[in-house]
Amino acid sequence: MRIIRADVLGFCAGVRRTVNLAREAAGRHNKRLFTMGPLIHNERVLHDLENSGFSVLDEEALPETLVNSITVIRAHGIGPQLRSELTRRGTEIIDATCPNVHESQRKAQELYEKGFTLFIAGEKKHGEVRGIQMFAPNSIVVEHKDEVSCVVKALLSRHNSEKNTIKTAIIAQTTISKPEYQSICAEIKRFFPDLTVYDTICPATQKRQDALAKLCPQVDAVIIAGDKASSNTRRLLAVAEEHGKPAWIVNAASALPSERAGFGIDKFDSVGLSAGTSTPDILIDEIEQEIIRRGV
Repeated sequence: MRIIRADVLGFCAGVRRTVNLAREAAGRHNKRLFTMGPLIHNERVLHDLENSGFSVLDEEALPETLVNSITVIRAHGIGPQLRSELTRRGTEIIDATCPNVHESQRKAQELYEKGFTLFIAGEKKHGEVRGIQMFAPNSIVVEHKDEVSCVVKALLSRHNSEKNTIKTAIIAQTTISKPEYQSICAEIKRFFPDLTVYDTICPATQKRQDALAKLCPQVDAVIIAGDKASSNTRRLLAVAEEHGKPAWIVNAASALPSERAGFGIDKFDSVGLSAGTSTPDILIDEIEQEIIRRGV
């Protein structure tokens, strides 16, 4: 069996920076350690952080006091109100927000202050999207192009306005795929031709999707190392499936699909290996070694 790695895979610079900042904070043993929500979407990394003394804060149930503590803001970022609340409760903040997310937050606030109705293409419950919404309280999240018609109808009803009197703009969750974003933008433009579109897709995310798309014609099946909770990892799965490849998201070497699931060496001569931006190198290596072991 041949195993071919995608040209680009695994940790992006932003996630690597986030994890490194947390590890540096773990060296300061005189303070309690927290992350604001799960630091990244990877069980392996979260388990390691827990062993280093970190606990996860829930914004809906913050402790009354966070004096003598450090709180690491995850790559997804947070809204300004939550940041103020953390400061008020006495924690030292280490901001590990991805620079690309910071830029989306800044753009959302700027558009809100200029009176735009802002659309955000992305997942309603995703931490990044929820944080960006805090910078533009009137923003509208659109997960799929099929939602656009209902969303626009509700918007016009709420404003009791004609379409041409509403200034609109759109930004994307940084991990959305380009085709998804383009389809949502095209549908909104049917109603608002003057929609201002900003390209806020993370280049690292796009590079991993492009690398996998390039790899797919060379392999019979695809393994994506990562966690199903990760938005960008799920989108890599979608890329593989769009290319007609049997594909699985695998969060541990022991979780590789068995022959009963169709992953037998008698079926596949070549396997592609990709990984989401929150997948550490060690996990990618372990999964690759297990594929090799099974193929011997």
